[in-house]
Amino acid sequence: MPEKTEEETPKKSLIARLEEEGDVAADYLEGLLDIADLDGDIDIDVENERAALAIAGGKLGHLVGDRGEVLDALQELTRLAVHTSLGERSRLMLDIDNFRSSKKEELAKLAHEIAEEVKSTGEQIKLKPMNAFERKVIHDTIQEIGLTSESEGEEPNRCVVVLPQE
Repeated sequence: MPEKTEEETPKKSLIARLEEEGDVAADYLEGLLDIADLDGDIDIDVENERAALAIAGGKLGHLVGDRGEVLDALQELTRLAVHTSLGERSRLMLDIDNFRSSKKEELAKLAHEIAEEVKSTGEQIKLKPMNAFERKVIHDTIQEIGLTSESEGEEPNRCVVVLPQE
């Protein structure tokens, strides 16, 4: 049996820890769905070095809210349940009825449009206030494009500023 390199061991232990986070979170969410008498299938995954859970099926739109505010609250409650159970801070992501997946695609498209405008005008553009998830999608996409962005302001009015190349 080959020995594990130093890099493989922490990576596997990280994945095992994230899978455990996912299991604890899924148990918590199943309990919530049962209490609310709602149907939904929970999918557990590991993405970008964080546990990712998705709930699909049933009529779950009210668990998302108009702009994802209920989903954000459920995500925080789920993170708290994981922290309480495992004693470690969780960065898990929760998605319900593909709200975040759809929002991510929409935001990536916006970031590409803004990047083109910044490139053509040479002027920075300040976007409307966004939550942390939305800002991260914009920052990641802008970085992939080769531009720079930064966040400014205080919650709940924190927003992304896309900067031209220097």
